[in-house]
Amino acid sequence: MMFDPAQLAALVAVHRRGSFDLAAAELGVTQSAVSQRLRALEERVGTLLIRRGTPSVATEAGLRLIRHHDEVALLARDVAAALGAGEARAAVVRVAVNADSLATWVLPALAEVPGVLFDLVIDDQDFSQDWLRRGEVVAAVTAHPGPLQGCDTRPLGALRYRATASPAYMARWFPDGVTAAAVARAPALTFSDKDRLQVAWVEARGMGARAGFPSHRLASSQGFVEACVLGLGWGLNPEPLVAGHLAAGRLVELVPDTALDVALHWQFARLTAGVIAPLTRAMRAAAGRVLICDGL
Repeated sequence: MMFDPAQLAALVAVHRRGSFDLAAAELGVTQSAVSQRLRALEERVGTLLIRRGTPSVATEAGLRLIRHHDEVALLARDVAAALGAGEARAAVVRVAVNADSLATWVLPALAEVPGVLFDLVIDDQDFSQDWLRRGEVVAAVTAHPGPLQGCDTRPLGALRYRATASPAYMARWFPDGVTAAAVARAPALTFSDKDRLQVAWVEARGMGARAGFPSHRLASSQGFVEACVLGLGWGLNPEPLVAGHLAAGRLVELVPDTALDVALHWQFARLTAGVIAPLTRAMRAAAGRVLICDGL
């Protein structure tokens, strides 16, 4: 079955922008045109593709068509470039990546890949694989090594985290050391509901975390570091972001030499592996300069 590219583009835009008016603005057409294209596509395939609401999101069938659209677009651009068929439009490559990787090593990799427009989905490394499984991205930086049907995986290394706080914070909240009782009172930092790094570090120290501990919520990698420096709370920060602060004494480790290493993997759709090969090489090279790669 052949699909109308304009109809597929309408489906993609509505799902990714979450509304028909934003999709219309992106495509440069009227909202009525978007609705007509989507309705025609749904009539053609005989099933609902978008659940209308706030936001409007694709159904399972819609997600399958979105994956088809993305893969065909990448492959078509690659063929056009290889044949020299005029000036190829910049490819749009959608990738899921965790915020800490974006803040430490991913951007230099993206800068090494010309002729590409990146659409980055930011999600926790324990959940980024879900975007790839649903076909909403062509690749992901994930904590899961796989296997995932239709995908290949390459190990990247481990991002090392340090549990850090300011000296003043340590004096106020941990005057007698980092004990279970003190941790239960001292305000921490949490990136989001998906963030379990602080819990994992506490549990690894044998201080328990089931009862929880007070925590600020702060969805920013750089904000995490600044909040620690200012004494707002303690948190697990990527070593590349805090090495200078630790060396200068602006931050200290809660417990010296208790790093938490999170293994990361580059997982990508096998069908478009050749098209995104330059990105794969750049991601692995950039990761090798920053991540802990012992044994990988």
